[in-house]
Amino acid sequence: MSLISFMLSSVWVCQLDGSSEREKPNIRQALISSYNNVLEPKIKTACMDATSTVAKDRTINRNRTTKNHSCMSHISTWFNQFTILLQRSLKERKHETFNSLRVFQVVTASLLAGFMWWHSDYRDIQDRLGLLFFISIFWGVFPSFNAVFAFPQERAIFMKERASGMYTLSSYFLARITADLPMELILPTLFVSITYWMTGLKPELSAFLMTLIVILGYVLVSIGLGLALGALIMDAKQASTVVTVTMLAFVLTGGYYVHKVPSFMSWIKYISTTFYSYRLLINVQYGDGKSISSLLGCSTGRQNRAACKFIDEDICGQMHPAMSVGILLIMFFGYRLLAYIALRRIKG
Repeated sequence: MSLISFMLSSVWVCQLDGSSEREKPNIRQALISSYNNVLEPKIKTACMDATSTVAKDRTINRNRTTKNHSCMSHISTWFNQFTILLQRSLKERKHETFNSLRVFQVVTASLLAGFMWWHSDYRDIQDRLGLLFFISIFWGVFPSFNAVFAFPQERAIFMKERASGMYTLSSYFLARITADLPMELILPTLFVSITYWMTGLKPELSAFLMTLIVILGYVLVSIGLGLALGALIMDAKQASTVVTVTMLAFVLTGGYYVHKVPSFMSWIKYISTTFYSYRLLINVQYGDGKSISSLLGCSTGRQNRAACKFIDEDICGQMHPAMSVGILLIMFFGYRLLAYIALRRIKG
């Protein structure tokens, strides 16, 4: 629109300046001259800016393509490292997990518990709670004690391979903890399958599955605790001592042996993995405790006061199961994160 206005004004000026037909200017020449003097420099400048913009866009796109290619190459390399390390870890873990001694320990413990609590009575609160706490103790100590040796035993190989740049720490660590998941869940599944039905716990499939899920989750948290302590200490003998003392503190404050824990030690139960797993196992068997309390006539005082006292102290009025699950999830990720941070301190 500005070009048309400019041309019309040029024509009008030319017409005013001309006084006769003979002196009337050549309109075509006037337009060409005006274009060359006014518009052509502006158009050249605009074209140069456009060319510069296109070249800049091409450079940016080329850099983006290079970065994307580099990123994809890095991801592919990392995934290849993870796959190879996972395969190696699975082979190693298979021999460790299904070691005849470990299988013997688990099967013996399950049979021993099955015969000791053979078809226990649902109304015998003290015996049932003792069984549930025994399960919590066994699957807290056993996996954590085995896991604490993982990184100290591999320290020499890990440092040598890391120094040579064979893999990244993240690929090694994720492969190591991923390999634990399927292997470490087989033996507790075998244990629960034997013990649950022998001891006559709540004869419902849903209760059995919930108990199994609680135990498997608890095992993974206990493994994380062992991995974290092993990575922090990096000495097998010292780490085993520390994990033993830690689990002893967790067991004592777990809520079965002592109900009135001294105030200066009561905080330990809130970081105790045993405390939360024990609460979840109780909830699966007895819920909020109202039905068993009514069955035993605790409100009327017609039945055993000791059993009713166990109901009041161990079953009724406990924290919501969702809170226990949430805290165990935080522990699951927190212990592994702590182990990863501890491994980063190690220089090859």
